[in-house]
Amino acid sequence: MADRVTVIGWDGSPLTAAARAALGAATLVAGAAHHLALPEVPPAAERVRLGSVALAARRIAAHRGTAVVLADGDPGFFGVVRTLRAPEFGLEVEVVPAVSSVAAAFARAGMPWDDAHVVVAHPRTLRRAVNVCRAHTKVAVLTAPGAGPAELGLLLDGVHRTFVICEELGTEREQVTVVTSDKAPDHTWRDPNVVIVIGGPAGAGESGGWIAGRDPAAGPRGWTLPADAYDTPLGEGETEPLRAAQLARLGPRLGDLVWDIGSGSGAFAVEAARAGAAVIAVDRDPAACARAETAARRFGVQLHVVHGTAPHVLENLPEPDVVRVGGGGAAVVSAVADRRPQRIVTHAATRDAAELVGRDLTEHGYRVQCALLQSVELDTRHWSETERSVAFLLSGVLPDRAQ
Repeated sequence: MADRVTVIGWDGSPLTAAARAALGAATLVAGAAHHLALPEVPPAAERVRLGSVALAARRIAAHRGTAVVLADGDPGFFGVVRTLRAPEFGLEVEVVPAVSSVAAAFARAGMPWDDAHVVVAHPRTLRRAVNVCRAHTKVAVLTAPGAGPAELGLLLDGVHRTFVICEELGTEREQVTVVTSDKAPDHTWRDPNVVIVIGGPAGAGESGGWIAGRDPAAGPRGWTLPADAYDTPLGEGETEPLRAAQLARLGPRLGDLVWDIGSGSGAFAVEAARAGAAVIAVDRDPAACARAETAARRFGVQLHVVHGTAPHVLENLPEPDVVRVGGGGAAVVSAVADRRPQRIVTHAATRDAAELVGRDLTEHGYRVQCALLQSVELDTRHWSETERSVAFLLSGVLPDRAQ
């Protein structure tokens, strides 16, 4: 095992005295090509090109001597420190930090970033990173080859955002470009780069405060809100107990894309967005679409509202993680199941309708649950019944995608 491992962050500025001392004593230096070309790297030191961090960590663990790992920005922020400290390598590391590329990008843009979400995009996580950009007004994206500004712009089709693209920060080739998201695919961008994604109406709690990113406590307390919070009549399938049960079955979260088909007043869509998910609200009624947009503005969340009739309108929508079918019946549920989201939830007014939907979900490979929900609203002044609702709640979960 290496006698000593020092991880040095580099942001393009001159190395600190501590960094120069550690580098001067190194018998092995790992880093990218531009790190290994630094004049401070000892000529006699073994040089390891840093591609796979895990492979480099094994090489360092087997080395007898003093090792240094060079990394761009702050190596403890989405950087190499996490891998190097993994138990299987048994390495104890010292860290000489530098300004993170995210902090540098916001500094170049002259913007605060305590109210921003920070995500990493590579081909495996690109879709989830895009969903965060759909759902929030300020997001920094640490990109990778194949998951850069062009790919972000393509997947944000239909959602207007402004990109601040910072290429090769800290180098002589550093460049900052501002484009709209629809124009980003028209260019070739140099790696490495950071993309600041800005846009959409200002969200509640996204103006900075006591916690970085979006304040999870912003807005009214409660997973669901009472009907009078929406200033518009809610449909029969939008009662608060039913919405609460649907949210519990779907569990929308940050990085998810939710379809709300037959969104009605927009109550469920707003509540899914309050959980941090990106939401596409679909309804065939223009007035319902307008109500959903009004509700989104009222509660400071981002909704992409689509006017159209399901199932046909669903063909061009991006792939969902979880789906609520508020209208359209068995035909729409079947069309949704063809797209293979992790979870689907819907309701039915009769047992026959519930059995029809349940059989179709089962045939699509979903594990189905059904519950008969009955709720009774009482006037607590007289403890008299004011409203009663009954619905069959159905949910389907793909066993191989249950997480």
